[in-house]
Amino acid sequence: MLDRFFRIRARGSTPAREAAAGAATFLTMAYIIFVNPGVLSAAGMDPGAVITATILASALGTLLAGLWANVPFAMAPGMGLNAFFAYSLVIGQGVSWQTALGVVFVSGIVFLVLTLLGIRRHIIAAIPGEFRLAIAAGIGLFIAFIGLQNLGLVQASEATLVTLGPLGRPVVLGLAGLLVITVLEIRRIPGSILAGILVTTVLAVLLGEVAPPQALVSRPPSLEPVLFRMDLAAAVKWGMWGAIFSFMFVDLFDSVGTIVACSYEAGRVGEDGSIADIDRILEADAVATVAGAILGTSTTTTYIESGAGIAQGGRTGLASVVTALLFLLALFFTPVIGMVPGFATAPALIVVGVSMFRNVSRIAWDRFESAVPAFLAIILMPLTYSISMGLAFGFTAHVLASVAAGRARDVHPLMWGIAAFSVLDIVLASALK
Repeated sequence: MLDRFFRIRARGSTPAREAAAGAATFLTMAYIIFVNPGVLSAAGMDPGAVITATILASALGTLLAGLWANVPFAMAPGMGLNAFFAYSLVIGQGVSWQTALGVVFVSGIVFLVLTLLGIRRHIIAAIPGEFRLAIAAGIGLFIAFIGLQNLGLVQASEATLVTLGPLGRPVVLGLAGLLVITVLEIRRIPGSILAGILVTTVLAVLLGEVAPPQALVSRPPSLEPVLFRMDLAAAVKWGMWGAIFSFMFVDLFDSVGTIVACSYEAGRVGEDGSIADIDRILEADAVATVAGAILGTSTTTTYIESGAGIAQGGRTGLASVVTALLFLLALFFTPVIGMVPGFATAPALIVVGVSMFRNVSRIAWDRFESAVPAFLAIILMPLTYSISMGLAFGFTAHVLASVAAGRARDVHPLMWGIAAFSVLDIVLASALK
């Protein structure tokens, strides 16, 4: 029955290999269970409830990928998207987390409609490839900056805005975790981020920086503090549409880039470059975002860590089903998850930032019409503490630079509309200061 539903033998795999692949994917991305509650709690959300929401959203999205699209892809609240939610929207713009959840919900609905209408592909085609790389690099730099702050290595300064923080025990422990992750990554050992978090937490317990959990297993924390807490009325106000489209753009490039990369690894790309079941994968991604907002977490997206399971031989949705079941099992270990300190998860943010930034070399820095828009997008995300502002300035600069270079006709028609919307977003954001 499993073979008939998932077409396991037809794709050259076995149930045992799929199970091993699902476990490998889970181990490489389980860090999100620890990191996401830490990020969203900065926005004022209940950490325990967010742990449950994170696990359920991850399990649901991954099950959709496995059962609906039959691909070995896993989903969870996206890194970068959660930072945008907490630090740009809630802390940076003073929006309530309830309204931010509403923004995520609306962006997911818009995303789903665009997917069903086939417009999503046209939007992707409108954005130059180099600018997509800049978006990923800017978000990576922003995430790493947040990680350095959470670690305590970088602190606020009245004289210079930021400065080096004191090297106390938590900072040293966090740097030790960063070293563990780096060494394991260099040696290409799976689960490096999770290992770094666990090593740092164990050392913190042994040194008395963190109290050990009262129990290893317990009932999952209640979802009630965040379940159905979206403020949709506030989310659809004109001032929020810039944030809605920013979520949509970031998720668009994040998910599509990951899907393309993992599809090549899984042998799901045809000779003409088409990706098998791409529409179902995109639909699952959009539905997972909507469901995640209802549960009480930021945008859910496809994870590049799915590649770990694919490398283990995963070729079907059965691998995703195994990953989802392991997420659900983690629900009962929340005492251990809840004790992990912020300085233990900070190295994960830094390493994810490094991973997102590494393709910046593929941008043509020797051409100003490419370099200026890319640089503005990258540098303004951390400096304005807003992914949406980085995008807005980058989109606007891209159109202006193309006109200055005499290549106005090369600008996709959709980009003119995106740039106009970006200018309006910048003006409105400045007026509200």
